[in-house]
Amino acid sequence: MFSLLQQTAPVVVEETETVIITETAPDAAHGVAVHGADAAHAAGHAASAPGMPQLDITTFGNQIFWLLVVLGVIYWVLSRVALPRIGGVISDRQGAITGDLMAAEEFKQKAKDAEAAYDKALADARAEANKIVAANKAEIQKELDAAIAHADAEIAARATESERRIGQIRASAVEDARTVARDVTEALVQNFGGQADPALVNQVVDQRLKGVLQ
Repeated sequence: MFSLLQQTAPVVVEETETVIITETAPDAAHGVAVHGADAAHAAGHAASAPGMPQLDITTFGNQIFWLLVVLGVIYWVLSRVALPRIGGVISDRQGAITGDLMAAEEFKQKAKDAEAAYDKALADARAEANKIVAANKAEIQKELDAAIAHADAEIAARATESERRIGQIRASAVEDARTVARDVTEALVQNFGGQADPALVNQVVDQRLKGVLQ
């Protein structure tokens, strides 16, 4: 009986091992397949991972071509659209500034003419006073002083008004120049695809104008 068990035991073990191998073989194959799929997926992911194509020498030709195309488009836009508009704005502003400066020169010339007329009137009054001073020196001197004071007040008023107008025209010209510079700067920044910061633009324009006016 014992010998029979010894003879049959290996058979049972072999059958058990066979069953185990038979049952686990699909799992092992499935594990190998899954592992292979994971490895392939990882390799594909590594192959498709984003890098720095601009450093790939095989694409330098395409990069240079598209760079030239973009630069050409920018040049065309600037020469056909942006620069003519900017030139028109500058021309209009320059015309306004020129007109204001001419008006300022006209007021300045009027002030000089008024001063010359005052000097002539004063000289005539003094000459006339010298002729009749002996007749009524005190009365004539009083009238002469009054006339001189009146003339001085009138000339001072005209000079003050002229200076005020000149100051206004100068301030207007400076403001027009500031507006032109700000508009041109913002237009250039926007044409290059940027967003202009109004505070920074105003600061730069004011610094430039301050240096020019000084």
